[in-house]
Amino acid sequence: MTGFEQDRLWSGWMAAAQDGDNAAYARLLREILPFLRVLARRRCADPDRAEDVVQEVLLTLHRVRHTYDPARPFTPWLAAICDRRSIDALRKRVRHGARETHDERAYETFADPRANKDVEASIEAEALQAMIAELPPGQREALELVKVKEMSLVEASRVSGQSVGALKVSVHRAIKALRLKAGAPE
Repeated sequence: MTGFEQDRLWSGWMAAAQDGDNAAYARLLREILPFLRVLARRRCADPDRAEDVVQEVLLTLHRVRHTYDPARPFTPWLAAICDRRSIDALRKRVRHGARETHDERAYETFADPRANKDVEASIEAEALQAMIAELPPGQREALELVKVKEMSLVEASRVSGQSVGALKVSVHRAIKALRLKAGAPE
């Protein structure tokens, strides 16, 4: 089968799919898969990344299938989608590569159970209770109602008589004060 004949066949299946023929759509997806893999591998040397591009193309094709004009060739339309998804994948890889570094030591684990704990998580319960007791009464009450008793802001407002906005401010200030007392960065 020539490329022209293949394009006409795919174009017909796509037109039928646009009209609601699910069998034609399934046949089209099966038939274009090898073509897409070849196109993706031309752009991506890594087979896993190429397969990711193929999957993105299939998802994009599904989302934009209504935009295909059956009077125009199908293969160039599909190839353009594949090119754009390949470029998107390359841009994403470059962006991630610019932000991320690989450090083998980052994956090491330690025998000491406290080694990977945050400052807040390592504070003993008694010390935390003492710090909460030192807070101003309004902040202490707001923190206990909203964070300890897990009341909604509306419920805590009814119980305390403070407005929802005042409760939010009090909780924020209480947490900030506790962090400062614990020596954690703001």
